[in-house]
Amino acid sequence: MTPPPGWYPDPSAPHLQRWWDGTAWTDHWNQPGQPPAGGSGRARIVALVTAGAVLVAAIVTGAVYLRGNEPAAQVQTEPGAASAEAPTTGGATPSASPSHPSTDDPPVVVDQLNGITLPLPDGWVRPRYVSEDDVVMTTDGTYDCPGDSGVCRHGLVISRTAASTDETSPRALARRDVSDAADAAYDRDLTGRRPYGGIESHREVGSGQIAVAGRAGYFVRWRVKTAEGPGGYVESLAFPSSVGTESPVLIRFVFDAGEDGPPLADMDRITRGIRPVGDAATDGGVGSSIGPAK
Repeated sequence: MTPPPGWYPDPSAPHLQRWWDGTAWTDHWNQPGQPPAGGSGRARIVALVTAGAVLVAAIVTGAVYLRGNEPAAQVQTEPGAASAEAPTTGGATPSASPSHPSTDDPPVVVDQLNGITLPLPDGWVRPRYVSEDDVVMTTDGTYDCPGDSGVCRHGLVISRTAASTDETSPRALARRDVSDAADAAYDRDLTGRRPYGGIESHREVGSGQIAVAGRAGYFVRWRVKTAEGPGGYVESLAFPSSVGTESPVLIRFVFDAGEDGPPLADMDRITRGIRPVGDAATDGGVGSSIGPAK
């Protein structure tokens, strides 16, 4: 079944929570810990003054802490069943359980909409200040784009539902999507800029049937040459979801080439680690054997 109505991390702004009405995202956002709107004018003033004092104290404390400690990437571990009520503060911290993994469990990011978790390899973080939709992780840090002005990232992983299509074949979906994925990553961005000067050529460097979370999927990988910079690798991975109507899921990998780009092996590591939410034992990924589709 699809996730129940409730507050979930916004896929495009994980520092905010967004209301999922059971079928689609709404236009309601909430910042965890923020006092609810409403009340008297005096109450709102007191709340704002208190929030400002807390923010200043947090900045001062964080600055002192960061002088002697390297900041750790924030990652989301797999949650238990999400509550349909608005989040509250306080309360005891739950003990480790299947719904609340211990600190020894590998970090993962959760795509509640498609009912999957993805492992977060070393050097990758949850998205921060990312304008692209459905990004679930990025490489840590940014750099000046080699083409048009702006900031670029060495790696992106995007998870989305293959909507508005009657096509269900993972092979057909992956082959159709990889061209769009390459254009969005290395040709023109959402504002019409060309951060890499545009795509000059591409070639297919890998494709085939693959098992993802125990489901039969398909991947296509391109090597893209750009006018500026070293170019990169783009992969589209398609497989049926294990939740709801089993709508196909598309995972896009965008990796810069060259010594500064993430290792290509991370594509395979992430694919092998994709699991249905709440099912850590499901086999899947590159090298897993699969039978004929039924």
